[in-house]
Amino acid sequence: MNKGNYTFTSESVSAGHPDKVADQISDALLDAGLRNGDETTRVAIETLVTTNMVTVAGEVKNFNITKEQVDEIIRDKVREIGYEQEGFHWQNLKVYNEIHAQSGDIGLGTDNFGAGDQGIMFGYACNDTPSMMPAPIHYSHEILKTLDVMRQNNKDVLGPDAKSQVSIKYIDGKPAYATNVVCSTQHADKRGDSAIEIARQVCIDELGELYNEKHTKFFINPTGNFVIGGPDGDTGLTGRKIIVDTYGGYAPHGGGAFSGKDPTKVDRSAAYMARWLAKQAVAKGYCDWATIQLSYAIGVKAPMAVYIDCNDGANVQALENWIATQNMTPLGIIRKFDMFNFYNYSENCVYGHFGDKDVPWEKI
Repeated sequence: MNKGNYTFTSESVSAGHPDKVADQISDALLDAGLRNGDETTRVAIETLVTTNMVTVAGEVKNFNITKEQVDEIIRDKVREIGYEQEGFHWQNLKVYNEIHAQSGDIGLGTDNFGAGDQGIMFGYACNDTPSMMPAPIHYSHEILKTLDVMRQNNKDVLGPDAKSQVSIKYIDGKPAYATNVVCSTQHADKRGDSAIEIARQVCIDELGELYNEKHTKFFINPTGNFVIGGPDGDTGLTGRKIIVDTYGGYAPHGGGAFSGKDPTKVDRSAAYMARWLAKQAVAKGYCDWATIQLSYAIGVKAPMAVYIDCNDGANVQALENWIATQNMTPLGIIRKFDMFNFYNYSENCVYGHFGDKDVPWEKI
């Protein structure tokens, strides 16, 4: 294979996808815990959703949210996402709450802002797109963002659940055109044709110059019908869309999920830091793309190691020197992004955690 000529594919999911419903609930509970707590608050909450049922479980400390408030937060989030369907309705949900106190042994490692667990986290940035994200995941996200806007004005046609998948042909290492675009969107009964028409036009509009009339093929609702969707059609779990959350498979992933975790969990905070480092590296002109890995041990403040990879011709020495000046301890990251005073994790866990977002870890 020619190293510069290839086709790469990434996917995204909408806010109404079952796994993303679970992520948003976990992060809505985190947001509430942080609002009512302080830097001693610890949250690690998982969510499972299925037909008219939501189960939450996990470990918390200084959470200060009652069971009644947990129930209300869950129903409000499901209503906000747009589920008022027979098989999944915010009013009719059975909510099971198994949240309990954090282990004292874990607290020993995080009370002094050591890393909340061992693990490896990756960050990536490139100059493919204005968001400094790889083109396949960037356009997969953009299609679904616009489709959701269209849904607000076409609720009699479109449902909340949707997925996209974009294959981009690269020539000489640069995105040239889209080859195949898949988009599946939930729709009202007998409104499938209208849904397909809307989704196809959204795909064309969002691809812009990457739409090639000769080479771009569309697969819109390829099964032919998508009426039953969301948690009624498929069980959702927190943390099952970690590749959608990051770089669409274009860059490595350490394996840890983000949602439902407070900032002492380096799965989240260090992944945000690694992305910030990579994005600054590209923005500063040190390189055209960068992959950065950080690794940690539970209870230990400093990273175990820092790994950097970038394109040939990059100013490696300047990049290494700059990264060496950065504070990559959990507390340093928390302070840099003011993560205990950021209460919009739920809003920002859809359409990726990185890219075109007004969040501290994306600012140049």
